Amino acid sequence: MKILFFFSHPAQYLFLRETIRRLAEADRHQLVILIKTKDVLETLIRHDGLDYVNILPRYRGNSTFAVLSSLFKRLVTIIPVVLRHKPDLLIGTDATIALVGKVFGIHRITIVEDDYEVIRKLATLTYPFTETILCPEVCRVGPWVDKKIGYQGYMKLAYLSPSIFVPNQQIRATHPLGNRFVLIRLSQLKAHHDTGIRGIPAELVMKMIDLLESKDIDIRISSEGELDNRFLPYALTIDPSHIHHILAQATLLVSDSQSMSVEAAMLGIPSIRYSDFVGKISVLEELEHTYHLTVGIRPGHETLVLDKIVEWLEQPDVNSVFLARRQTMLNDKIDVTAFLVWFLDEYPASRIAMKANPNYQNRFKLLGALNS
Repeated sequence: MKILFFFSHPAQYLFLRETIRRLAEADRHQLVILIKTKDVLETLIRHDGLDYVNILPRYRGNSTFAVLSSLFKRLVTIIPVVLRHKPDLLIGTDATIALVGKVFGIHRITIVEDDYEVIRKLATLTYPFTETILCPEVCRVGPWVDKKIGYQGYMKLAYLSPSIFVPNQQIRATHPLGNRFVLIRLSQLKAHHDTGIRGIPAELVMKMIDLLESKDIDIRISSEGELDNRFLPYALTIDPSHIHHILAQATLLVSDSQSMSVEAAMLGIPSIRYSDFVGKISVLEELEHTYHLTVGIRPGHETLVLDKIVEWLEQPDVNSVFLARRQTMLNDKIDVTAFLVWFLDEYPASRIAMKANPNYQNRFKLLGALNS
């Protein structure tokens, strides 16, 4: 089978990275990888030594015109690639995968982790034309339930499961970090679904710095955008591929990034989200209220953020408590990568099998194998 992947965000690539590696090793399929320029996506793929084609090397703007213009450019660029390679299966989040697959009658899978209400524009362009919406079971897909294949896991388990990822202590040793350090992650909040969304303001960052320095806690700030000059002494300057090794050894994370908050939960690192998205994203709601692996605080409640930081820093067993909670979560979930390899390997028969019996995925349960 010929499988064409199109990645438009680093998280989408990380979700399928190990799956691609295993499919390549099995050598049963021909794999084609397309990307567009987004954050560290190309750096990660180049680091992994994979062959790929960047079909949109220039950043697009964020205006509606720029978004639509970029979609048109991607369509014009992808169609000749599809005609040349004649793939049997298209995979990605981008609307072009669904649109091109529909026009040429090619099997197509849309991968998402956000709810329909959060990504309504993307969903409107994509869901009517895709064949399968592959997402965590907890995700809502609006009126397109018939196309949903839900799995008992999270996208980020596919690259941060203990069976896949082991923190490298030597990487931390190469950076000047104290025994206890707090990682602050600041998002750009410029995606199409971020309009009107508030995150961590500079004033709150300053208050956190004052608080943490008074407790002799080290601070590192990771930012998607340009960092405020006042925060440059705290900037986390690392190889982008090392970020999860650093996160896994942080005392706690304070962030307005939904993605990194989920990643912290996968690693059992306490995290505080300060965002207007609090209460709106099913994956994070489950992680917060079912597994107690993260806390969400809406903007306007800065004191709650500072109080929670103090509470966790003064709780001597906080790390072991969160690791136990992570194990509870892992016990409930499947080995997402093993499931993905099977699902792609056997597609479309795997889709039919999951529709007939969603519990088929239980054979990929993590329970037992990962208990430590």
